[in-house]
Amino acid sequence: MPIGVDYGGTKIEAIALSDMGEELARRRVPTPRHDYAGSIEAVATLVNEVSAETGLADSPVGMGIPGAVAPDGRVFNGNSTWLIGQPLAADLTARLNRPVRVANDANCFVLSEARDGAGQGADVVFGAILGTGVGGGLVVHGRMIEGASGMGGEWGHSPLPVADLSEFPGPECFCGRRGCVEQWLSGPGLEADYARDCGITPGTGPRVPEIVERAKAGEDQAEAALQRHRRRLARALATVVNTLDPDVIVLGGGVSNLPGLAEELSELMRPHVYSTYSNTTVRRAVYGDSSGVRGAAHIASGV
Repeated sequence: MPIGVDYGGTKIEAIALSDMGEELARRRVPTPRHDYAGSIEAVATLVNEVSAETGLADSPVGMGIPGAVAPDGRVFNGNSTWLIGQPLAADLTARLNRPVRVANDANCFVLSEARDGAGQGADVVFGAILGTGVGGGLVVHGRMIEGASGMGGEWGHSPLPVADLSEFPGPECFCGRRGCVEQWLSGPGLEADYARDCGITPGTGPRVPEIVERAKAGEDQAEAALQRHRRRLARALATVVNTLDPDVIVLGGGVSNLPGLAEELSELMRPHVYSTYSNTTVRRAVYGDSSGVRGAAHIASGV
């Protein structure tokens, strides 16, 4: 029975799953930010507590992180910069004296949903995480596709497709490029788009939940911002469909809960999809915020 750990920018969470996918125990602690040694100890403490509660002293551990793992085992990319360049899996394996496997958190998310969530039974599942950033992952026939450099499925730093003049060259991204999908489709991206349309300095306007409430109250600019976001997401995901032709696209992250988003995307994508007979289904994640940590538990078994 595996143990999964989800390492986030604000909290670290650990769970133990039964062989049937039932949750046996769960623990979480704040992330020791900018502290690599402290992070190792925090993860070790969580794993040992979950192990003690469930009797899984020798169980393997899987861990999802906001970044990728190079062939030499060192972490690269990701916004938890104190992990970058560190041999995280090797250090945790030594600290815990048991096998630890580390993977991108978006890959863990989509693996969970492909196994027993919204993509269960599908051959090809693409996961799109829309939150503070935009991430993605791909599972084919039940296996994660991590790619040659560990970035399989990542689409957040591709340019927004079919951009019109009002969208070009697009907002500046932290990666050094402009117009990345993340800058349009993340929560902060939606907020900044609304702010620009209203003549407000980006970063000082309402957050996504308030924009939704303003739209419900009949504010035209809020409704227009939500519609722009929806159409941009459809264009971006249509490129995924044209490339991968997945059976299911699973949406995760806080922005995926926007009213009507998943229900309308298939129709909005249609004009941008090459195949006349596209059968890709868009669904929200079954496990929500727990998909990542459940997927981490799955990779502990060597998936």
